[in-house]
Amino acid sequence: MIARLVDRVVAGAGAERVTTSAPFTGTPVAELPLTSPEQLERAVARGRQVQQAWAARPPRVRAAVLRRLYDLVLARQRQALDLLQIEAGKARVHAFEEVVDIALTAGWHARRGPRLLADQRRSGMVPGVTVATEVRHPVGVVGVIAPWNFPLSLALAEALPALLAGNAVVLKPDTQATLTALWAAEQLAEAELPDGLLQIVVGDGPVIGPALIAEVDYVCFTGSTPVGRTVAQQAASRLVGASLELGGKNGLYVAADADLGRAVPAAVRDCFSSAGQVCISMERVVLHRDIADAFLDRFVALTERLRMGPALDWSTDLGCLVSPALLERVRAHVDDAVARGARVLTGGVARNDLGPLFYAPTALDGVPRDAACHAQETFGPVVAISRVASDVEAVGLINDTDYGLNASVWSRDPARARRIARQINTGTVTINEAHTTSWGTMSSPMGGRGQSGLGRRHGSEGLLRFTESQTITQSRFGSEPLYALGGRRLAAAVTQALRAARRARLPWP
Repeated sequence: MIARLVDRVVAGAGAERVTTSAPFTGTPVAELPLTSPEQLERAVARGRQVQQAWAARPPRVRAAVLRRLYDLVLARQRQALDLLQIEAGKARVHAFEEVVDIALTAGWHARRGPRLLADQRRSGMVPGVTVATEVRHPVGVVGVIAPWNFPLSLALAEALPALLAGNAVVLKPDTQATLTALWAAEQLAEAELPDGLLQIVVGDGPVIGPALIAEVDYVCFTGSTPVGRTVAQQAASRLVGASLELGGKNGLYVAADADLGRAVPAAVRDCFSSAGQVCISMERVVLHRDIADAFLDRFVALTERLRMGPALDWSTDLGCLVSPALLERVRAHVDDAVARGARVLTGGVARNDLGPLFYAPTALDGVPRDAACHAQETFGPVVAISRVASDVEAVGLINDTDYGLNASVWSRDPARARRIARQINTGTVTINEAHTTSWGTMSSPMGGRGQSGLGRRHGSEGLLRFTESQTITQSRFGSEPLYALGGRRLAAAVTQALRAARRARLPWP
C-alpha cells in the first residue's frame, strides 16, 4: 500500500527523496519524493484548469463526493488508524478521533453546504423596484499547509469545504505525516473526485511553503505562531486571503462548585489527549482553592493509571511525542519550572523503556509566572497547576497570555459558567466538557484570537471563506423618471419617502 500511496506525490523522475520514521520505534516508514518549485507551479496550473469544470457543477453534485467519502472513511477506518499510529505516534483511541472528525466534517458540509452556497435573494434599494442577488464564486486554487499532529483531520478540515465550494486544492502535509494525507486523497479519488482537483506536494516548509503561497488564490495554514506570521505576510503581499490556526496556551478553570466526578476525568482527557500535542488541549489548569486539593488527589491518581505504549491496537491510552526536538522542548519546560520552584505531582520523566519519544504525563504544581511553561506553548503532556481565590482571579490568570484559542470552565451553575466563559478571551470555550465538544460542533465557527490565528473553521464561515461574493442588482423600472425631477425636487421626494418609511416602521432601507 505504501508504494501505491507514494506514487500520488507530485514529483518528477529522479526527484530527491526523504525518509520518514515511526515515532514509536524510530524505524524507517517511507521514502518520499520531494516536489520541486517548478513541479508545484505545474500542479497549481493543472488545478486551475480542472477547477473550472468542477465549479460549473451544482453544489449538490459536488456534495455527493463528500457523502461517498463519509462511507469510505468509516468502512476503511482500520487502514487510517494504522497509518495515524505509525506516522503520528498516537494511541489508537486518539487516532479514531480523527476518523470521526472526518465523518462529521464530510457529513455536515454535504448536508448544509449546498444551501449555504446557493444564490441568496437580498432586499434591494427600493423594495419592489430593485432586486439584489448575492452569488458565491470559488476563489480558484486553495493551498493547504497541514501539520503532523492531526494529519487526517487538519488536512481534510480545510480541503473538504474548499472542494465543496468549487475550488481545486494543493495540499502540503507535514513530511512526517504524508502517507495519511495520501491515503485521504486515495479515498477521495474513489469517491469520484475528478482527477487533479486534489494534489499533494512534499517538501521542507521553508522551501515549498513560500512557493505554494506564491501561486495559489487562498492559503490555509495550521502550525506555530512565528511561521503563521510569515505566511500572513506572504499572502498579504499578493492580496490573497488566508486563514491561520496557530499556537495556544489554553486554560481550564474548575470553580468551587464544580462536579469533580465529571471534571477530573474530562480534565485528564483535555490535558493529555494525543500526548498533549493538540492545539486546543489544556496546558494550564486553574483551580479554586476550595477544591484544589480534592481535585488534585483524583487528577494525579487518574493520570498515573493512564497506559502508555507503542501498540497498534486499543490497549493503550497514550502514545508518544513526534520528534526528538519536541521531546527536548518538553524536558526543558519541565526542568525550567522545577528549577524555579514548581513541584512535580506526577510524571516529569522520559519513558525510554517504552520507546525513544515517550514522556510520562506530567502535572506541575505552583508554576511561577516567569517559568517557560506558564506562558509558552509546550505542546506535550505537561500541565501547569495554579490556585485562585475567586472567579475573577481565574479569568485574569487564563487571559494572561498572548494566545486566545480555547478554554474550559467547570461549574454546577450554568449561568455562572456562561458568565465566566464570556469574559475569557478565546475563540471557543467549553463548559463542563472536554475540548472535543468544541471541535466536533461543525455548525459553529472555531478559531483563535490574538496570537492564536486568523479566520475560522466550521460553520458557514468555514465554508464561505473559500468563496468570493458577488452582488448582482437589477432595477425593474429604471430610475430615469426620478432623475428627471431635477436635483432639488429629487432630494425633497427621497427625503419625504425616507421619513414616511421611518414613521410607518417599514423594513426599508
